[in-house]
Amino acid sequence: MRIALTGATGLVGQFLAARALAQGHALVALGRAPSPHGGTHRPWRLGEPAPLADCDALIHAAFAHVPGRYRGGEGSDPQGFLRLNLDGTLRLWEDARGLPTVFLSSRAVYDGLPPGTTLTEDLPLAPDSLYGQAKLAAEAALHAQGGASLRATGVYGPPAPGQRPKWADLLDAFARGDPLPPACGTEVHGDDVAAAALLLLAAPPGPYNCSDLLLDRHDLLARWSNLTGIPGRLPPRADRFPNVMDCSRLRALGWTPGGEPALAATLRALAASRPRAARPDSIS
Repeated sequence: MRIALTGATGLVGQFLAARALAQGHALVALGRAPSPHGGTHRPWRLGEPAPLADCDALIHAAFAHVPGRYRGGEGSDPQGFLRLNLDGTLRLWEDARGLPTVFLSSRAVYDGLPPGTTLTEDLPLAPDSLYGQAKLAAEAALHAQGGASLRATGVYGPPAPGQRPKWADLLDAFARGDPLPPACGTEVHGDDVAAAALLLLAAPPGPYNCSDLLLDRHDLLARWSNLTGIPGRLPPRADRFPNVMDCSRLRALGWTPGGEPALAATLRALAASRPRAARPDSIS
């Protein structure tokens, strides 16, 4: 299958590109730069006509936002944010009409639901962030023409060449000994997101939740300290927790995330790329 992919150089897009190629698909990366994993590159930007004439399917992962921010990613230009991310995406749906299409959405569509809500795809939604609103509106238009959306939670994994790891700023602050507030979030490995997106190309239309682990910042940094020898200052464990995403619909397609082993392997790989701090000799 020849798969067109937008956002192939992004945090999640690089996993999508690598997985598509590993599964034997031909990759057409639509964007400003080619994928670091290979395939064909075709210059394209959100809002422009998409060169899809010889493609068999589309995965849309491109998103324009203030660097480092998704919620609040509109910065001081909400109109421009919507023009690119909503209007540009709606144009892309028209260009892709008739192609199997998957949209990388977000758990932000559930913003505003009360604590303790189990997040299922059939809930009535009214997200309280512009990011979530844009994602939800783009989803609805795609579902109406037979496509599927992947509501992914926070994505982690080894960075592509030239990218910083997801937790780079947090790990640097920990190494400096900065005091860090407690936090807890849901996470999923980028390769698991990619596996899900490829499954959805042949799945019934509609939304699919994509989440794996509940990860407390205290536990993440404790493991990092053990792997690297960096003492740091561990924050308290969080006393508030995010709503859990029910991923039964995605799992019914045969999707199985990497769980704890995937997290452990990622942390080991990140630790191996850093110099290990010297430990004092033990005293008997």
